[in-house]
Amino acid sequence: MAKMKVRAQIRLLDDGRRLHMHDGPIDVIVEAFGSPAEIQAAYCAAAARFFTVLDELCGELSFLRQPTRVGGSWPQGPVARRMVAAVEPYAATTFITPMAAVAGAVAEELLEAMTSAADLSRAYVNDGGDIAIHLAAGERFVIGLLERPDRPSLFGTTTIGGSTTIRGIATSGWRGRSFSFGIADAVTILADTAVQADAAATIVANAVDLPGHRAIVRVPACELQPDSDLGSRLVTQSVGTLDFKEVCQALLGGARVAESLRERDLIRAAALNLHGETRLVAAGNVIRSDDMSNDRSLVHA
Repeated sequence: MAKMKVRAQIRLLDDGRRLHMHDGPIDVIVEAFGSPAEIQAAYCAAAARFFTVLDELCGELSFLRQPTRVGGSWPQGPVARRMVAAVEPYAATTFITPMAAVAGAVAEELLEAMTSAADLSRAYVNDGGDIAIHLAAGERFVIGLLERPDRPSLFGTTTIGGSTTIRGIATSGWRGRSFSFGIADAVTILADTAVQADAAATIVANAVDLPGHRAIVRVPACELQPDSDLGSRLVTQSVGTLDFKEVCQALLGGARVAESLRERDLIRAAALNLHGETRLVAAGNVIRSDDMSNDRSLVHA
């Protein structure tokens, strides 16, 4: 019998604390907090689940690349089902496929494997900036928020405590690793789950826009990635000079959508960034601009 080729690469990073797992397009950083035995159990569980995730998704990829419809059929795999559940609230009014929530769904699945196998005080799974977190009572994480995902640009922080419902953070925008219909440099969403945050980040980032503006270059998604779930729909490739009024107009469009999602309890807070300007949508002082980059619990969104 031929030996099966093992694609997944899993290793402990040089700091001795974080686990790096890579398989095809999936690239995650995992960190758990607890006793050494519990951390080891958590990492073994995450690794075991990670080996199977990509093949499961590939098995249903044709379905996951199709637009989601309210009341439509459902996939079989648990990660795929998380994806559909996250995007279905938007399906009646906009084009969206389950792929809009894939990173958050993978992060959640791996975190669930860890917390089911071990007693942890804190843990996170960061899938390319889409983060699922676990917090026991009295624990917290400080999340560093990026103004632009393509360069180091921390503009603020948010502290997530065990008493809050927030357990997911996701970032989207045209400068990120996924395509966007909008022009946001970055939109970061805080939600109750990582998969909810991932889907909502896509929706809000798409709404930060100036349709028809001559400084914005858009191309069909399939020209950049032939198998894209977005097909021939136009995605943003570059954004030129915008004046302050135009920046504010674009951010206002996204902020209105984010506020509507917050009112529907689909998100808890949002930070929208474009050309150095930031707009926050949140109840209370959820996101602040003070620098806590030296905090040992800082996790970049």
